[in-house]
Parts: sequence; C-alpha cells; structure tokens
Amino acid sequence: MGKIIAVVNQKGGVGKTTTTVNLAAALTELGLKILVCDFDPQANATSGLGIDKRKIKKTVYDTIINDEPTANAIVKTPYADVLPSSADLAGAGVELISVPNPNYRLEMALKQVKEQYDVIFIDCPPSLEMLTLNGLAAAEGILVPVQCEYYALEGLSDLMNTLRMVKRRINPKLEIFAVALTMYDGRTNFSNQVAQEVRRHFPGKVFATMIPRNIRLAEAPSHGKPVTAYDRSSRGAVAYKAMAEEFKKKL
Repeated sequence: MGKIIAVVNQKGGVGKTTTTVNLAAALTELGLKILVCDFDPQANATSGLGIDKRKIKKTVYDTIINDEPTANAIVKTPYADVLPSSADLAGAGVELISVPNPNYRLEMALKQVKEQYDVIFIDCPPSLEMLTLNGLAAAEGILVPVQCEYYALEGLSDLMNTLRMVKRRINPKLEIFAVALTMYDGRTNFSNQVAQEVRRHFPGKVFATMIPRNIRLAEAPSHGKPVTAYDRSSRGAVAYKAMAEEFKKKL
C-alpha cells in the first residue's frame, strides 16, 4: 500500500521539484516502486524525468477533469513512473469548481493505482489554490523543502496556517512527514542559522542530510535526467542518495 506524500511549500524557488525528481529517482535505485504525480502546470517534474511534454497523450488533467483511468496516463521512465502534467492543468482550478467533490478529485485518481507503489509523490504548485488543496487532500504526509535563506522561515508560518486549515476542513489525517533543507551553503553562518532554526521549529522532522548548492543539480533538468543519472559523483547526487536512505528508514 503506497504512502502518498505531497511535496509542498507556498514559496517558489525552494527546490520543490528538484527534491521531488531526485528523491524519487534515488528511492527507485534503492528498490522502491515510485510514482511522481506532477501537479504543477509548469510540468517541470515531467520534463525533469525525461518526458517530452509535446508527445504526451494523457496527463493528470485528464484524470481529474475527464475521468480518464489513471493507469492510462502513467508514463514509465528509468527513474520512476510519472503521472505527467501539461499547461492544460493551469485552467483546472476553475473547471474543478463545477465538478462534484472538487477538493478530492486527485485523491480519487490516485486511489486507483495506490496499491502498485511504495510511495507516490505529488509535486504541488507553489501557491495555495484549488490544485494545491487537491494535493493536500490526497496526501497522508507532506514533505516541505526549505531553502536555507532569509525568507524561508517567513514562508513556513504561512504553510503551517494552511496545514492547520486543511486538517480541520479537508483532510484530518494530514501530517508533516519530513522537512528537507535545500540550497545549503556551509560557508555562510546564515545557512547554518536557518538550519538550526528550522530544526528547532520541527524537532525530529528535519532530514539530517542537507542539499547543497550545486551546479550539477541546476544542469540536470535541461538534460531530462535526475542528478543521480546526470552526474552520480556530484555533491548534489551524493546528498539526494543519502536523503533517500533517510526517507526509506522513515517509511
């Protein structure tokens, strides 16, 4: 029975998609069966796992709006299975308003395939809207990537307010599964201060592994590969492999 994890942070540019793609690939290498549900209209997780967006016939949009069987939209890659996204998803928030149970459409779609996977990651958009609410309604846990920079902690308080609201009104079983520190620069005191502050806020939830700033991590998506396939020996690849080991133990 798969565990559904929404990768979420209302702040953009924190390494949300990078963490989804690379953690999924590293867990696949550890022998887990992984599905990445790309729930962001920008579809960066889709292309980052090597899928040509122009050639996709069915996407997550078809599963939540047109009741397409979820299995029909899943694309297999060497790194993980993917429920791909497309630009069509950008309008889905408006379309969902007129369908029954609008907050639970993604949950209904993922239930069809949940038994086939160890973990299903939902890469959510970086804003609180109907799509993100669907992602949070479907998930049992959230993984929060936090950038080791000044505004990171500000965004976290907003996210905690959202989480409390979703637990109260939509999904009482939702919990924080883990927090991942990203874009860490060990040369600066500030990165260390943010890391300490986040660990203080979320005792026992923060991965020991921190993801460093790494040029290979930034380059990998343009090649349609996770960093573990693009440059296995890079600091980014080594860090995500270590984080995957921690993730697997937490499961």
